[in-house]
Amino acid sequence: MSFDGSFTHAMVQELDQNLTTGRVSKINQPYDNEVVLTIRANSHNYPILLSANPTYARIQVTQIPYVNPPVPTNFTMILRKYLQGAILRGITQVANDRVVHLHFTSRNELGDQQELLLIIEIMARHSNVILVDSATGKILDAIKHVGSDQNRYRLLLPGAQYINPPKQDLTDPFDGPRPDLEQTLRDFPNRDVLAQTLQHQYQGLGKDTVAALATALHAPGNVTQHFQDFFAGFDHPQPTLNISPKGKTSFTAFPYPTDGQQQAAPTLSELLDTYYQDKAERDRVQQQGSVLIRVVRNELKKNRNKLKKLQKTLAETENADEYRIKGEILTTYLNQVERGQTTVSLPNFYDENKPLKIQLSNQLSPNQNAQKYFKRYQKAKNAVIYVNEQLKITQADVDYFTNIMAQIELAAPKDLVDIRLELQQGGYLRDHDHQKKNKKQRRQKVSKPDRFTASDGTKISVGKNNLQNDQLSLHTAKRTDIWLHVKDMPGSHVIIHADNPSEETIMEAANLAAYFSKGRESSNVPVDYLPVKRLHKPNGAKPGYVIFTGQRTVYVTPESTLVEKLADN
Repeated sequence: MSFDGSFTHAMVQELDQNLTTGRVSKINQPYDNEVVLTIRANSHNYPILLSANPTYARIQVTQIPYVNPPVPTNFTMILRKYLQGAILRGITQVANDRVVHLHFTSRNELGDQQELLLIIEIMARHSNVILVDSATGKILDAIKHVGSDQNRYRLLLPGAQYINPPKQDLTDPFDGPRPDLEQTLRDFPNRDVLAQTLQHQYQGLGKDTVAALATALHAPGNVTQHFQDFFAGFDHPQPTLNISPKGKTSFTAFPYPTDGQQQAAPTLSELLDTYYQDKAERDRVQQQGSVLIRVVRNELKKNRNKLKKLQKTLAETENADEYRIKGEILTTYLNQVERGQTTVSLPNFYDENKPLKIQLSNQLSPNQNAQKYFKRYQKAKNAVIYVNEQLKITQADVDYFTNIMAQIELAAPKDLVDIRLELQQGGYLRDHDHQKKNKKQRRQKVSKPDRFTASDGTKISVGKNNLQNDQLSLHTAKRTDIWLHVKDMPGSHVIIHADNPSEETIMEAANLAAYFSKGRESSNVPVDYLPVKRLHKPNGAKPGYVIFTGQRTVYVTPESTLVEKLADN
């Protein structure tokens, strides 16, 4: 389900019921288009996510952790100025549109009471979060500034008068059905056509909602009652995660007819956390890690092209022995070669049954022709040594950047900091901070690995990038701890902090190693494990690279539910 007007209706009711009379305690903007307001209500902290993300715009309570930028944005500072400590008086929806108003009361610098509106408009790429002075209708600030060159209908700039989005001439379904509902059902007996017609008559209905409504109206009985019962479901939601036969997921406020599986969630917000957790994280990583992704892709492309050229050069040097043989035969039979010849056929003592035909330069003496072949042989022989060395180095670079790309694909936004630092230390990415003169630089610390607890209480650590992996495996872990890693593919270093873990703990740690690897979507993933003391990092090796011997291997299928169960909260 899309976050349509009807789902917004249900979400507004849930938020209004839990948050009204609460006080704003924290305001953060962890990502470019997303704000998190922590509201203290009923002795509980509720982190409210207002997302103007073009793909995943929404409003909800979220429990997904986030990392704040080191310096707050201007929009964050404006929100803190006006809303810090403000009381939430209520949450309302504009008709059945995807526009939500959060009504706040606060005190200004003089101590006078002021009314403020924080508005979220959930409209795909036009989504926005806007702070408005209720008394004047003036915009105090917006998360996205929209000027007259982008929108002639209304400005979304500080100081401009706030104008509501253009109103659609459609019926709010929560006001009841239109008088012509039964006639519409008779005119359009086909459900698909009926659904399209209803979508052009009623406000805020997504495709899946209107399809479910068309199915409900076709049931035997009173059509008006069916209509009212359907929309009553949004007033008493049963949050549902739908899984299609092909594995695609969607969310609905209550169960819709489906051929797939359905899972219930305690609240609409928890439903959205489950649905969006991976999708939104991938999108945030793509946005915040765009520079890293571009650098790594360029390095991969460059090294793969170099690898192809080296392999081609190596293939060309396979004729090195042929040059040596021709030089030796020419030297042996110099008395049978005359100056000025361009070719000569001489006995081949490597193959007595077949004379060897040799190309000659008519500008060189027979001996000079022989020496020319020896020089070509020596050059090709030297090239083989050089090319093989370069092939080894280039293949290592390809493997390294393939590993980095895999880490970015599996990373949470907070993990990108270490990956950026690693690329800067390797000279692949310019560190602009270090370009500034006369500024004392503090050495950036590597973030801590993720922590998990096995079923028997044993602690497990998981490195999410190369710098964490090095720190964890080579410095933090004890020599008697157990180290795990997926076999022959990019993945995290996993440490079991015990010298003799149970079989169950090893399998749980192996599941973590497989889940945080390139094999996350695979089954029967091989995972090597061994004591940390058997690890060795070669001199000059890139971050995250180790060699080892004496490993054992187990096979697991990654399970996200097990990972969530083992995670330290």
